[in-house]
Amino acid sequence: MPSRRTAAKRKQPAGTGVLLRYRDKDTAFGVTRRTTTRLAQTLGLSETQVVHVALANLARQTLPRYEADNGPLTGKQMDAIDRLQPRGRMKVKKSLF
Repeated sequence: MPSRRTAAKRKQPAGTGVLLRYRDKDTAFGVTRRTTTRLAQTLGLSETQVVHVALANLARQTLPRYEADNGPLTGKQMDAIDRLQPRGRMKVKKSLF
């Protein structure tokens, strides 16, 4: 009788993975299988984990982490913030500098 884990793996559609073709030589945009294997051994990870770490690092370097500001706050926004401040607990400043 197959375990739950094995049964769950079989239920996934066949086309959900990503095909990774290794390069014949290491370049700025690809690596050889040998390099991936060496990284896995050095880091104590599987080759799949090495690929995930590389993609996570690329995402951190490339993708924005938050939306860009749309300029300074409006007077209405500042008034709303002032109303939310507890009175007397702290000194409110309008500028950081």
